[in-house]
Amino acid sequence: MDDILLKIQDLRIEGRQGKTWFTIVDGINLELRKGEVLGLIGESGAGKSTLGLAAMGYSRDGTRIAGGSINFDGTDLLSLTEAGRRDLRGRRIAYVAQSAAACFNPAHRLIDQFTEAPVQIHGLEDKATSEKHARELYDQMHLPDPDGIGLRYSHQVSGGQLQRAMTAMAMSCKPDLIIFDEPTTALDVTTQIEVLTAIREVVRKFNTAAIYITHDLAVVAQMADRIKVLLQGQEVEEAPTEEMLAAPKEDYTKSLWAVRSFRSEPKPKPGQDDVPVVRVENVTAEYRPGEPVVKDLSFDIHHGRTVAVVGESGSGKSTAAKVMTGLLPPVEGRLLLDGNELPPSLANRTKDHLREVQMIYQMADTALNPKQTIRRIIGRPIQFYLGLQGKQLEERIRDLLDAIELEPDTYIDRLPSELSGGQKQRIGIARALAAEPRCIICDEVTSALDQLVAEGILRLLKRLQDKRGLSYMFITHDLATVQAIADDVVVMQKGRVVEQGPKEDMFQPPHHPYTDTLLRSVPQMEPDWLTRTLQKREEA
Repeated sequence: MDDILLKIQDLRIEGRQGKTWFTIVDGINLELRKGEVLGLIGESGAGKSTLGLAAMGYSRDGTRIAGGSINFDGTDLLSLTEAGRRDLRGRRIAYVAQSAAACFNPAHRLIDQFTEAPVQIHGLEDKATSEKHARELYDQMHLPDPDGIGLRYSHQVSGGQLQRAMTAMAMSCKPDLIIFDEPTTALDVTTQIEVLTAIREVVRKFNTAAIYITHDLAVVAQMADRIKVLLQGQEVEEAPTEEMLAAPKEDYTKSLWAVRSFRSEPKPKPGQDDVPVVRVENVTAEYRPGEPVVKDLSFDIHHGRTVAVVGESGSGKSTAAKVMTGLLPPVEGRLLLDGNELPPSLANRTKDHLREVQMIYQMADTALNPKQTIRRIIGRPIQFYLGLQGKQLEERIRDLLDAIELEPDTYIDRLPSELSGGQKQRIGIARALAAEPRCIICDEVTSALDQLVAEGILRLLKRLQDKRGLSYMFITHDLATVQAIADDVVVMQKGRVVEQGPKEDMFQPPHHPYTDTLLRSVPQMEPDWLTRTLQKREEA
């Protein structure tokens, strides 16, 4: 048909482990029409991102397109020279990656990176026009200070803001096809609505086709016209969105549709005289003098309990974690470990201080050294904190890989680039556990995982907590995760705590108005949920 923009037939992609090539995408067919949005779903490692990149005629290092055809608007991408494919990328086909932090150059301002493709690479417009377009898209993406945020560097904005800036950058050349690879993974629910709305508006306004890769079924329900389900590099089934949501045919698809069943059992509340493992007491912290990012922050994390810290992008959640780990010393207030004051700066803390409070980072892509094997990444903290060597070290590394459900013989000598996003995040979890800490700060640890894998990770963390008496601080924008694992909830807005208490109280009305907004912003698996939510906002 004339309106078919992208046609992929019998696509086979192979990955390399050592000198051996193995199949990772096996005989996939795909058709995408102009202005249509196709949702790709499946668990971590299913081949979603690999297939999305192949739609650009691209394969990652260590992979190769081994067979099939990729036809974009009448052009066989595989027959083009590399220069020919590069000319299409950015100009007619754009990509929004899962990890914005790994995609921006930290040495250049956001707006300069926005203008690079339309001005320097493709010569579509002059710099002044491109900068004007950038500010318009920043505004459409509901970024703060759209006229000025482009003058910042990537480390000067939150993860959610950076993800929106990358989405705007992908739209800089008004492409015909955009591959969205988990574009709202790092976003809180209120921000997610704004970004989903902006993406949908742009796709419709410019009749842009899109491949929307996600593990969030409620999100794909709002965005996609059709849904394709993948498992281990093979197609499971495909159908229009409403049909797929109402009546999936295959057992695997039905398992994805199942509502998360895991809920941690309520624990007895700590006594008034119980000393918390970690106490954050009246903490104020700032990156620039006189501009507090968190203000008068106070909460306790007790032995064996999980405190979930929720709030929109830029509310100060990750900054609170940096204060706790000593990466950002507070300008006011103090931190206590088992009732004893912690040195505010990382440099002044003892090895035991460092060992007892560990962190799992939000962006696994940037948290793992790409040149180190998994053996080295997990083994280094074991050597540093516990002093294990030789056979004991090897056994401990393998035990941790088993604990995070990755086969040791398969993964121990791989590099991070040979893992999926979800697998990388699990390595981050193992690295934190390696130090045998008492408290772990979990910064969006399940945000990159599909529903089934995320539930497995939550169950694993709960088992570890029960076995070892671990305390967790869960930074998350996923309220389903909060309901599943939290004992206590801290709600932050603009650097302050607006409400906190036991989970069972926090999810019962009356709520603080901001907490109520968060609860009402959780997407539902109904195709018209986003439309109805926006209509209610306008009516209000």
